[in-house]
Amino acid sequence: MEVLVALALVAVSIVAIGAVMGGKTRGVRNLEHHVALMQAARTLMTIGIPPRAQLRSGTSTGQAEGYRWTIDVSALGGDWSVPEGNTPWAPELVRIRVKSPGAALSDIRTVRLMPRSPE
Repeated sequence: MEVLVALALVAVSIVAIGAVMGGKTRGVRNLEHHVALMQAARTLMTIGIPPRAQLRSGTSTGQAEGYRWTIDVSALGGDWSVPEGNTPWAPELVRIRVKSPGAALSDIRTVRLMPRSPE
């Protein structure tokens, strides 16, 4: 009888350890996917955004290594402007969206100061 109780305790312990290990494995896999998505977004930010002289308002899309990306460039604040402003720079909102093959999405927004066009 004591041997059966001991075997039952060992079996319950092994099942509990297996459940914990399975949860940790899923967590590590999710973390690896997140890191890969962030790395793809970082790469796109460093080499995908054109230099200031070439950056224009609008949308550009593409795909690299299974990650689909979109870059939207628009005026920061929409239609607002600085009255009687004599500044040589205009802020542009740059929105970068990267979607992984597993459908995870990264949405990063940044601001670039662009030379103001003569009006």
